[in-house]
Amino acid sequence: MEDAISSSFKKERKHHNLSDSDKLHKVKKQKKKQKSKKKHKKEEKLRHEHKDKDSSEDETLVGPSVPTDFILSEPSRSMRPMTKEEWEAKKSIIRHIVDPETGRKRLVRGDGEILEEIVSRDRHKEINKLATQADGAFFQKTLFHNK
Repeated sequence: MEDAISSSFKKERKHHNLSDSDKLHKVKKQKKKQKSKKKHKKEEKLRHEHKDKDSSEDETLVGPSVPTDFILSEPSRSMRPMTKEEWEAKKSIIRHIVDPETGRKRLVRGDGEILEEIVSRDRHKEINKLATQADGAFFQKTLFHNK
């Protein structure tokens, strides 16, 4: 019985001999250790779930489809700068893109830069009229869709 009392007294005495900064350091160290254990458990759980998900064969893909020309097969090519010829070839491609929601037509150069098209005054008025009608139709569609 005396051994149990003396050992607990020694522990308390040892704890009391620590300075305030040492106590703070000890508490921080314990909290850090607990946080590390929690993180490790969470990672293990995620790994386990990921293995279960990979084992199922009827997987559905989530997210937008990525075009195959976007995925680079050679990682070394993606890490090097473009040559002047490659850059000029990419910039020389100009596409007409139609926004499916609003019906607006846009000129897009190479990597996504939007260009202005030079048109006559009459054509400009016609484009604005059509764009305003399309914007109104889109607004009405979203207005009634949200109710």
